[in-house]
Amino acid sequence: MVYFVLDVVGELDLSAIEDEIQEKDERGTRPFAPQMMVALLLYGYCVGVFSSRRLEKATYEDVAFRVLAGGEHPHFTKINAFRKRHLAALKGFFVQVLRLCQGAGLVKLGAVALDGTKLQGNASKHKAMSYERMLKSELQLQTEIDGLLSRADQTDAAEDTLHGEGKQEEDLPEELRRREPRLVKIREARARLEAEAKEARARELREQAARAREGAETHPNPAEQKRAATRAKKKAEQARELAPDKDDDDLEPPRTDGGLPLHEPASTCDGKPSDTAQMNFTDPDSRIMESGGAFLQGYNAQAAVDDAHQIIVAHDLSNLSPDNGNLVPMLVQTATNCGRAPLKALADAGFWIPTAPAACSQMGIDVYISTARRKHGVGQEPLADMPPADDLTLRACMARKLQSDEGKQTYARRKAIVEPVFGQIKEARGFRRFLLRGLANVQAEWALVCTGHNLLKLFRFGRLQLA
Repeated sequence: MVYFVLDVVGELDLSAIEDEIQEKDERGTRPFAPQMMVALLLYGYCVGVFSSRRLEKATYEDVAFRVLAGGEHPHFTKINAFRKRHLAALKGFFVQVLRLCQGAGLVKLGAVALDGTKLQGNASKHKAMSYERMLKSELQLQTEIDGLLSRADQTDAAEDTLHGEGKQEEDLPEELRRREPRLVKIREARARLEAEAKEARARELREQAARAREGAETHPNPAEQKRAATRAKKKAEQARELAPDKDDDDLEPPRTDGGLPLHEPASTCDGKPSDTAQMNFTDPDSRIMESGGAFLQGYNAQAAVDDAHQIIVAHDLSNLSPDNGNLVPMLVQTATNCGRAPLKALADAGFWIPTAPAACSQMGIDVYISTARRKHGVGQEPLADMPPADDLTLRACMARKLQSDEGKQTYARRKAIVEPVFGQIKEARGFRRFLLRGLANVQAEWALVCTGHNLLKLFRFGRLQLA
């Protein structure tokens, strides 16, 4: 595996990393070879060694890592700095490795299965605070700080009277050192939460204004047209007050670069966060999500997996817990990464939205999406019990499709394609939480995890061919 990783790194385009290193004045430091550092990281993500401290330790104690490092022992701070500095380039290696898998014949694109898994972020859910509690804590801390400062002033005045003025200033009291940084963090989190809530409410108002304008143009009653036009104008003015830098036709919710929708805090009619809206002090981009009956502070990691050899053909990550809205963007990424769209796409009930079948049909993809969550062993509604095809809704049409013989046979492959991939990542290699913080950084780290998965598949396929 070590020599395989070295061979693969020799095939990768490292120009983005090398160019960035050349642009920086490195006088006074001894940079390690980019090829060695990339190989060290990729091999670590293949075998379940993710932290920079463990990577440094392995270069002393593990023969495989000693071979990779070529006798060098980069300090963990160097490894961590290299990873953070070149995250964008490291993320781009996913597509390069995927192309190697395609060249080896591991990607057929006959069918692609999609799913998501919740992963713990580098933050604790106990470091999250609701908007209502932020306001109360901010007021309480400010009152306590004011009281401590007043007592300090009284003490200073008494000491000046006793000892005379001009003495050296004493350190801040311990109580102030604890409270002031916490007050700053709460105010920063509150400001960010209020800004996001304003954006969310403004977009909602722009959507309402757009619907009202449509009603003003299409309603048969002239009086209703006039009222709709008035509502549209009022809603647009309210939206501009909350978000003056946005256009009136900006109706798109926040999305990742790959097109996945992002979380928006619940807001009141005046654009303030709801009392239950939360923000985490350690990693503000992470969100509290439910996973396996428990709650964690983390992210929703997505993967599209090819059915031939369980190669990940597309990946992304969002801080929005539900999967609905992720299907089409993930399939677009698959087509972009692989050069063409898959013939079939399989997804569970969490990915269902009414517009998905038509969007997939436009891309030439035959899509199979479960329409309801059912316990294992419980089948879909029998075709004989369904209404005639002409009377079916979009959801019922998909349910009928899954109940056909071809639909049953096709959809039954979904869990055997994608779910083992998450098991291999989380159980076999032990990746259960992110090391980095912030949405962009965590997305790049998830790309490294997926790249390591594909490298292992490519390596084992090569060994089977040799055997």
